[in-house]
Amino acid sequence: MFQLNDKTALVTGGGSGIGKAVALTFARQGATVHVLDVNQDQAAQTADEITGAGGKAFSHTCDVTRQQEVVEKFRSIGKLDILVNSAGVSHIGKVETTQEQDFDRVFQVNVKGVYNCLFAAIPLMKENGGGAILNLGSIAANLGLPDRFAYSMSKGAVQAMTLSVAKDYLHDGIRCNSISPARVHTPFVDGFLAKNYPGQEQEMFEKLSKTQPIGRMAKPDEIAGLVLYLCSDEASFITGNDYPIDGGFVKLNN
Repeated sequence: MFQLNDKTALVTGGGSGIGKAVALTFARQGATVHVLDVNQDQAAQTADEITGAGGKAFSHTCDVTRQQEVVEKFRSIGKLDILVNSAGVSHIGKVETTQEQDFDRVFQVNVKGVYNCLFAAIPLMKENGGGAILNLGSIAANLGLPDRFAYSMSKGAVQAMTLSVAKDYLHDGIRCNSISPARVHTPFVDGFLAKNYPGQEQEMFEKLSKTQPIGRMAKPDEIAGLVLYLCSDEASFITGNDYPIDGGFVKLNN
């Protein structure tokens, strides 16, 4: 089950974190994986790990905020069966502590970046007779989190775009879903703690981990497992849905 043989997958933000875990998982299941990232070295490292393990992968440097660059990159790839929109940034702050440049940066990457990739991918999928799209949302779109104004806005937009695309392309064989993780232990989390809580990294890591009722953060591979299912043929009856993967954060924090 969940084999991706003869499938071509493109993963944005595939150089690190969840995107990297998805790329590695897809390759293990037989897909040819195109790793897109704004960081050329990280994209190449992910692709090298895949090829070193006997898989097939290509790395691409791409800024998802630039539509023409995205369209040209996607066209150069050609056949596309799966798109995973994982590229994203975060911001800490409430509305009055979110500066215009902060808001614009989050919007450009998390909202316009997803739009640009959808804009570029859907014509290729239509030519190919269909495909599967998975957008990375967040629990921040479904409940109020403190100091996540811009980030929550962006992930709410991702959920709305997911529904719109799922509806508009039902008859083109294109499925579109999203997942909403809670906290996931990635290099981003470690960097965030080092920057904002120097000397208190371990204490804050444990505190953030325990906000999930299950008692820990997710591992990137656990997120990748759900992404794999939703992009596989076994999920061919699923479209227009968002799936929390949150260690009980939304329903059990009472």
